[in-house]
Amino acid sequence: MEAIETKVDKKDPQYLENYGRMEAMVARLNEELRIAREVRSEKALARLAEQKKLPVRKRLELLLDKNTPVLEIAPLAAYDMYDKGVHGAGSVVVIGVIHGREVLVTASDPTIKGGTIYPMGVKKALRCQTIAMENRLPLISLIDSGGAYLPLQSEVFPDLDDGGRIFYNQAIISKMGIPQITAVMGLCTAGAAYIPAMSDEVVHVKGTGAIFLGGPPLVRAATGEVVTADELGGADLHCRDSGVSDYWAEDDTHALQIIRDIVQGLPDPCKSKLTTRSPRPPLYDPRELYGIVPRSLSTLYDIREVIARIVDGSEFLEFKALYGPTLVCGWAYIHGYPVGILGNYGVLFSNSALKATQFIEICDKRGIPLIFLQNITGYIIGREYERGGITKDGHKMVNAVATATVPKFTVIAGASFGAGNYGMCGRGYSPRFLWMWPNAQIGVMGGEQAANVLISVKNDQLAREGQPPLAEEMVKAIKEPIVAMAEKEGNAYYSTANLWDDGILDPAKTRDALGLAISASLNGPIHSGPQGHGLFRM
Repeated sequence: MEAIETKVDKKDPQYLENYGRMEAMVARLNEELRIAREVRSEKALARLAEQKKLPVRKRLELLLDKNTPVLEIAPLAAYDMYDKGVHGAGSVVVIGVIHGREVLVTASDPTIKGGTIYPMGVKKALRCQTIAMENRLPLISLIDSGGAYLPLQSEVFPDLDDGGRIFYNQAIISKMGIPQITAVMGLCTAGAAYIPAMSDEVVHVKGTGAIFLGGPPLVRAATGEVVTADELGGADLHCRDSGVSDYWAEDDTHALQIIRDIVQGLPDPCKSKLTTRSPRPPLYDPRELYGIVPRSLSTLYDIREVIARIVDGSEFLEFKALYGPTLVCGWAYIHGYPVGILGNYGVLFSNSALKATQFIEICDKRGIPLIFLQNITGYIIGREYERGGITKDGHKMVNAVATATVPKFTVIAGASFGAGNYGMCGRGYSPRFLWMWPNAQIGVMGGEQAANVLISVKNDQLAREGQPPLAEEMVKAIKEPIVAMAEKEGNAYYSTANLWDDGILDPAKTRDALGLAISASLNGPIHSGPQGHGLFRM
């Protein structure tokens, strides 16, 4: 493979302006992540110390192997929701390493509302189970939860994708033979009690850990019985009498060591094999991505410059370089793993879509993971293009993306609008992981376009009625709130709050995130199902 020769001029005023803007966005991202990790009430911290419990991130530090990489999932879930204090939707979820084995760990944070489960907490739990199932990762749960947040119980309990689905998934995960290990480090109340009960092995911390379907207040109200949490569901009761728990732990540290011992005893993982190479860093500094990405989403930039800063040796074998030039396709390596990359360089035309379809089929046939770098406003529109078959050609690409069985990974590096989101493997097309950059925007279309469509429709209606078009002040009154709403609901923070992605990435860390995700995906089979595709309309 030949290395991509960069055309970036780092002294160009536009590059410097872009760099400063992205640097500021990354600084904001780092501050939001710091707040989510560290900012807690004094009362909650004092309560934790009083109970002699370890903070959630200390628990993770003791559980995972020292000096090994960690990939955190959805650290800003529920951002700016509820009272703006339910950081990470109340839990910390990571893919990490225990005794050399990759695992997925989900840990309640008892300093956030006592670990109670909010609606977005349910959604995050379900997302984590999906990750465990798709990538065959052992699932470790560190539970310290007061159960559902009752004022929002109607959003937590009854529907297909609400709390009950967590336990349904646990049954399916068990059937799949994926290990589930739970540490009871605090309350496991009501629905949360089923998490240890449906796990393979349960470690129970004395004094602080307690499992019960109804806590002492509910028992007293329902039966009149007065009982403490420890008497009702503590480690002695469940290790000696009920048999719900399997290991008795003296404290948090002891419990975490027991989990490490359990994981060490698991059968060796049979990871899928790829034809790998020795990893090499890119030729160019990944932080140069800050200056490459323009301020405006409407300003095109060469996605090859992004590829050159995330792949090994900046080497890239481009496929059909002269055909369908608004989509760049080709092969490279990331941290030694072979990948097929699709990256946008403008809207998708018929030839772009056909090129993508062929490329995806080749990668799927050869068992090569796919990476989608999204900066897409959609497929081309207009009478000429409809006559040329853009709808059926776009359908071929969407079909190929949907039916590809190799691991897929998506990074939204700019715009992600309309059907372009689908064709470039948006969330609805089941990439194993999906991230956004801080500048990214997502929606049916951009705010300006949406406003102009509505104004055009209204003017057409007025014309049919024999009335003049909208006055300038009416146009402004329609356009401004639509644009403002699109900016609010289409930005990266709104997306990550709602778990439309797995986190916002510093562009300079994209390469490492992809490397960790590819490695995790190899715990499962390369092909997630039978190969093939649906009917292609010719």
